[in-house]
Amino acid sequence: MKRSTERILTTHAGSLPQPAELKEMLAARNNGQPYDQEALARRVRSAVAEAVKKQLDCGLDVINDGELGKPNFSRYARERLSGFVERPAKPEERPSTIFGRDLKEFPEYFQKRLATMRGENVWRVFCNGPLKYIGHAAVKAEIETFKAALQGVKVEEAFLPAVAPGTLEHWLKNDYYRTDEEYLFALAEAMREEYDAVVQAGFLLQIDNPDLPDAWQINADMTVAEYRQYAELRVDALNHALRDIPPERVRFHTCWGSYHGPHKYDIPLKDIVDLILKVRANTYSIEASNARHEHEWRVWEEVKLPEGKVLVPGVVGHATDIVEHPQLIADRLVRYAKIVGRENVMAGTDCGLGPRVGDPKIAWAKFEAMAEGARIATKQLWGR
Repeated sequence: MKRSTERILTTHAGSLPQPAELKEMLAARNNGQPYDQEALARRVRSAVAEAVKKQLDCGLDVINDGELGKPNFSRYARERLSGFVERPAKPEERPSTIFGRDLKEFPEYFQKRLATMRGENVWRVFCNGPLKYIGHAAVKAEIETFKAALQGVKVEEAFLPAVAPGTLEHWLKNDYYRTDEEYLFALAEAMREEYDAVVQAGFLLQIDNPDLPDAWQINADMTVAEYRQYAELRVDALNHALRDIPPERVRFHTCWGSYHGPHKYDIPLKDIVDLILKVRANTYSIEASNARHEHEWRVWEEVKLPEGKVLVPGVVGHATDIVEHPQLIADRLVRYAKIVGRENVMAGTDCGLGPRVGDPKIAWAKFEAMAEGARIATKQLWGR
């Protein structure tokens, strides 16, 4: 795991803009419509190669494949696990939303979204048997595609993302295991095969776990103490899956859910930061630049970043299509560097920008601004 020993390094949270024709091909596959399997594989390979070049052209140091071969970050895992069935959800099986606490105060704001959810049964994937990982060919193809795209280019490091068991639990509901704990650890044991494959291929593993903060909105009636107990079980399940991987090969990304909305009732970072740091990882990527969470840099004045760990605060975000000014980005980075040490800070994004900003060009412009901001911060922190 690289550190910012000579300059502030740059990275991002994962998903990058998908070319329109690739998005259409993936949608056809996901909807059971006819598609050309070989043409899809070719387009994924070319799109990943293009994304690698664009990341480097923008000035990013630690890059990934853009998750371009995945329909979305949760659906892909359903395709790599056996033991699931799709069926209509019963009324009592419809879970709360990831904006559940906000909904109580702002029902009018969410009215359109709720109408869509009432009109469509969006929760229809249920575990109905023992879980088993069946994604060996898919993860192998993903690894080989990324390796091919990296040939002949120089990067500081490369990573591949995978979803945490606790986040999968939101979208893939349990209809088989006796308890939530049994189900979580079954998910962890199955996903462990993917986690191990990524690391054995020589890449850093990024665990995506928006569940850790955003399940607070889902479980809208829990107290902080009850929620901490809930969240800690899910961290334990994740650590079970990571048990054979050296922490220095793991990045952990978390955020408060990428929906556009008030986020007034997000759980504060201070209430869960110790649980984040409990994850067996070397690097912690945390949403930090939007208007609801930017002030939480102060948490690190009270909570010591453990020795040898790296903090990746989001210094550009998905909550606005405004391209952040490089000086603002530099100010954010310097603020963190002065608290946790310049070598322990890497510039990152609040979430994956690809599907979450209004136009692909905006995502790339944000990356360029971040790289420029990192250069300004480097000059300020190192004097060069």
